[in-house]
Amino acid sequence: MSITAEEIATQPECWERAAGLVPGVAGSLPATGEKVAVVGCGTSWFMAQSYAVLRERAGLGVTDAFAASEFPYGRDYDRIVAITRSGTTTEVLELLRTVRGTVRTTAVIGDPDTPIVDLVDDLVVLDFADEKSVVQTRFATSVLALLRTHLGEDIAPAVADARRAIAEVLSPDLLGAEQFSFLGTGWSYGIALEAGLKMREAAGAWTESYPAMEYRHGPISITGPNRIAWVFGDLPEGLDGDVARTGGTLEASGTDPLADLIRVQRLAVAIAEANGLNPDTPRNLTRSVVLT
Repeated sequence: MSITAEEIATQPECWERAAGLVPGVAGSLPATGEKVAVVGCGTSWFMAQSYAVLRERAGLGVTDAFAASEFPYGRDYDRIVAITRSGTTTEVLELLRTVRGTVRTTAVIGDPDTPIVDLVDDLVVLDFADEKSVVQTRFATSVLALLRTHLGEDIAPAVADARRAIAEVLSPDLLGAEQFSFLGTGWSYGIALEAGLKMREAAGAWTESYPAMEYRHGPISITGPNRIAWVFGDLPEGLDGDVARTGGTLEASGTDPLADLIRVQRLAVAIAEANGLNPDTPRNLTRSVVLT
C-alpha cells in the first residue's frame, strides 16, 4: 500500500482529533464578527475557500479566501488565517512577513518546527495529521474538520460518511473513465476544486472543476460516454437529465462533501497505480514550494 493510501485511511480518526482540539484553540481562531482573510496555496487555498463560505453562511463575519500570492494588501482585515501543512511555503511566509505587526495572524500548520512559528500571533498545530506523501489528503481535510467544528457544526455525521467512503469498493466505471468534471455549490465548490487537483497531482488525470450551476454554461460540452460529472453535495434540479443527454455518467453520492472527497482521493491513487505511477511522489511536484 502506498503512503498516500495509508494516510487517506486515517482521516476519520484525524477529523475526530481535530474536532477535539477546538475547545483549547478557540481563542486562536476567528472570533464572531471579525473580518477575516484566509490564505493558502494549492490544496490549502481550496480549503480556505470552503471555510470562507461556511463562516459567512453561519453569520459569523465577512470572510474572504485568497491564494497567498494574490492577497490584496490594501484591504483591511481583523485577522489573517494562513493554512499551510509545511510552514515553509514561500508565498505564505512572504505575506506574513509583510503584514506582521499590522493585523492579527493565525497559522494552522502540520509541522511546528518551521519558520512560520515566529511570524504569527496564534498557532494551531495538527501534527497528528501531517503527511509524508507529497500529495495532501488528511492534513487539509483535518483543517476543515477543525474549522467546521469551530463554526458550531457537529462533525460526527461527516466522520461516519468518511468511514463508509474508505470501505467502499470503487466502481469500474470510475476507474476506467477518461475525464472528470467536478462540480460543487457553495462551500462544496472548494471541495470540487480540490478533487480536480488531487486527480491531476496523483494520477495525471484530465479533470476540470466548476460551480455546479455554471456547468451548463459551456463545460457540459466536454461530457460524453466514459466521462464523469461528479457533484459534491446537493444535486441541482435537472442536472441529472442534462448529464444523461450527453451520454456521460453522473456521480452524486449525496454524502458529506468532505467525506465524498475521500472517494476521489482513493480513486486518484488507484488510477495512478493502474498506470504505473507512484502517487506518493508525483512528477514535477515537491512537498512544499520554496522559491529562491
